[in-house]
Amino acid sequence: MIKDCKICGISDPDILNFLINHPLSPRFIGFICNYPKSSRYIEINDLKKLLSVDKKKSEFVAVLVKPENKILEDIKDLPFDYYQLYDCSPVEVKNIKEKYKKKIITAFTIKEKKDVNNHKLFSDITDIYLFDSKGYEKSASFNHSLLKDIKLNKELMLAGNIQFNDNLKKYEKIANFIDLSGGLETSGLKDKSKIEIFLKNMNKIKNEN
Repeated sequence: MIKDCKICGISDPDILNFLINHPLSPRFIGFICNYPKSSRYIEINDLKKLLSVDKKKSEFVAVLVKPENKILEDIKDLPFDYYQLYDCSPVEVKNIKEKYKKKIITAFTIKEKKDVNNHKLFSDITDIYLFDSKGYEKSASFNHSLLKDIKLNKELMLAGNIQFNDNLKKYEKIANFIDLSGGLETSGLKDKSKIEIFLKNMNKIKNEN
């Protein structure tokens, strides 16, 4: 059952303000903290300025790809509720969770069934499982049917080239949360009109549930 959404790759104060103050604001808002290959990456000083806001009902997510100690120390006092971790071992995730006292979204990049099964290694330490494509900074797809028989002990977030105007009903048997970034952009920039359509569609399916 779809409960809510995450809008990721926010780097612009105007868009952040739009999301936070929207009557249908997303539950999660994500920021790319340490992955310069992404056009949505934010330098630490800009990130600190961007996050000096009242986040209201939304929860902030630091997106981190195999983070080193320096970035973890740099962001430890920023108002993040979750760390979304890519390419970390179970031991690394456990250490980060315990040291920084954050909830964890463990991200799995999926190409085939064996990639899905990696979730079993993190069942005791993650708070939300995120299944994404192998695209990283590119908006790539994966076969969502690989998840149809999955049994999890935590909630599931789904990413991987989902578009702003997709029929969200096709994901409701798989996902609890839908995660969009590139699907809300025009020419590489977040598009308020696409965000508006997506948030209205999300609100509709939440109300149906």
